[in-house]
Amino acid sequence: MVQGSLPLHWRKYPERYRLEGNANEETGAEFFPARVVDPNAGRKGKLIAKAMPREGKIVSWTKVFAGPQGFDKETPYFLAIIELSNKVRLLTQIVDSSDEQVKTGAKVKKMFRKISDTHEEGAIAYGYKFKIV
Repeated sequence: MVQGSLPLHWRKYPERYRLEGNANEETGAEFFPARVVDPNAGRKGKLIAKAMPREGKIVSWTKVFAGPQGFDKETPYFLAIIELSNKVRLLTQIVDSSDEQVKTGAKVKKMFRKISDTHEEGAIAYGYKFKIV
């Protein structure tokens, strides 16, 4: 099988498909995306893979009217900084939610959606986005 083949694509990105980060076994600190070294503890403690919570709340958000190349036909859309229930923060797109629902403090849950379909082999890339609950 060729290294760039389609079946390998999904396995290379556990953070995109499974919302997987990691945690320091000794301190309990959690990270997303996964880190090589705990920035607070240095090399102390072992970092292990850890699934991130699927729920959180909006900390900050914006409505995008002029998207970058590849996303310009999807505008307008919302981007938000989400704080997961374990206090880890991430940037994500808000989907399937009305303008009135998108606000600071709104509860959200993870969804699995198409990210792009511009791969040279014809692959459709999927990943996480969040929806207001």
